[in-house]
Amino acid sequence: MNVHSNPNGPSAALDTSHLDVSFPFKPRYGNFINGEFVDPKSGKWFENVTPVTGEGICEVARSDAADIEAALDAAHAAAPAFGRTSLTERSTMLFRIADRIEENLMTLAVAETLDNGKPIRESVNADIALAIDHFRYFGGVIRADEGSIAEIDANTYAYHFHEPLGVVGQIIPWNFPILMAVWKLAPALAAGNAVVLKPAEQTPASIMVLMELLADLIPPGIVNVINGYGEEAGAALSTSDRIAKLAFTGETTTGKIIMKAASENLIPVTLELGGKSPNIFFGDIMEADDAFFDKCLEGFAMFALNQGEVCTCPSRALVHESIAEAFLERAVERVKAIQQGNPLQMETMVGGQASTEQMEKITGYLKLGKEEGAKVLVGGEAASLGEGLNDGYYIQPTVFRGENSMRIFQEEIFGPVLSVTTFKDEAEAIAIANDTTYGLGAGVWTRNGNTAFRVGRAIEAGRVWTNCYHHYPAHAAFGGYKKSGIGRENHKMMLDHYRNTKNLLVSYDENPMGFF
Repeated sequence: MNVHSNPNGPSAALDTSHLDVSFPFKPRYGNFINGEFVDPKSGKWFENVTPVTGEGICEVARSDAADIEAALDAAHAAAPAFGRTSLTERSTMLFRIADRIEENLMTLAVAETLDNGKPIRESVNADIALAIDHFRYFGGVIRADEGSIAEIDANTYAYHFHEPLGVVGQIIPWNFPILMAVWKLAPALAAGNAVVLKPAEQTPASIMVLMELLADLIPPGIVNVINGYGEEAGAALSTSDRIAKLAFTGETTTGKIIMKAASENLIPVTLELGGKSPNIFFGDIMEADDAFFDKCLEGFAMFALNQGEVCTCPSRALVHESIAEAFLERAVERVKAIQQGNPLQMETMVGGQASTEQMEKITGYLKLGKEEGAKVLVGGEAASLGEGLNDGYYIQPTVFRGENSMRIFQEEIFGPVLSVTTFKDEAEAIAIANDTTYGLGAGVWTRNGNTAFRVGRAIEAGRVWTNCYHHYPAHAAFGGYKKSGIGRENHKMMLDHYRNTKNLLVSYDENPMGFF
């Protein structure tokens, strides 16, 4: 596999001229500290490889504790003044950021696709579009934010003020590099904090393109981005006693390490971790072959969104036994119609996995599913696409049929792999849905509103999509039950994850209490 940068520039498969966008990356990116790009103190770099073709597309800083300290120095110097800015100023900044991203939407979408391997149509219509919306949402919410006054008695009042935490650390995953950064940056900035952010080493570059575009809109030192490996840069940030909060999105094992580090420093932590989400299809969905049923088929195929690299991926489908054969026949045909190809083409629906490591993990589960006795209904192999893409990281969208006790039903694969089983009644559907250590997302599909409500309330998950899936609006709280995490992302409640509440208890009575 060619993992070395092409001295003649990107290969033909990475041509972006049909999108009216130039190749978005510079040959090398330092860390973004105090409003400027600076070289890593160690002088070390690592190559960023695109999943599209397997070739190197740029170099990024391989940072360590010294770079984290430099970023923290900048953040601490800038945080006090920024924390005192008015809500109006912060709101205006967030709206300007949103506008700037919108003006450069296609450039950022191409950068995201090249960095992550996802189809350009998703980068345009989901990742970057949602990033814009989230900045605008928090820009609006913070303008409407208010403290409170409580009358204790005629002469005593409790005033409640919101104050930023100060300097916060954020560690971002590789499945939605820009969007996951925005999920954390927007509320943190709205609340008045300074940030030190570490992207995933698998997708380090698209966020640097973003920071280039935003550098003049954000006060120096307020957002600092440090690239590097988890054990070198990530560990230094997560164990630092100079941050007031740590926010992490990633897999559950790493989340445990992050939480331990936060507990040792007695700081709050937000963890958005793994999932094994059930997607439940009740028998009444086939009462008519109409638009709603077509929507259900789309909901079944949603496991392939972002190549299945979504924490809430509907990776378990539970189908009522009365419709199993007929429904799966139609559903598998829908999966077979998925177009896989060059992620830079708008017609492509499934792109490449984010890294060789992830591809190897998924192919291992494809082998395991067959060994467990699950039936392959479609897919089941790595994909060879030709046209310069053979060194990219591609997996066929795969549907297994088996039992919920199998490992492919219980363990997070994080790829375009769906495991299907059946249920006989509502109680069994709920039991199977909850038979997992995770509790991040779930889906319920039915024409009966009462059924939808009962089942939605009974499922142990932080978000239950009902007759829909994979919507991520800014004004809807997102987070997990059980081993899927702690805390929430999005919604105005997120502001309170990034600030303290100051209570001034004031007596206007000139007389003493009389105790002493």
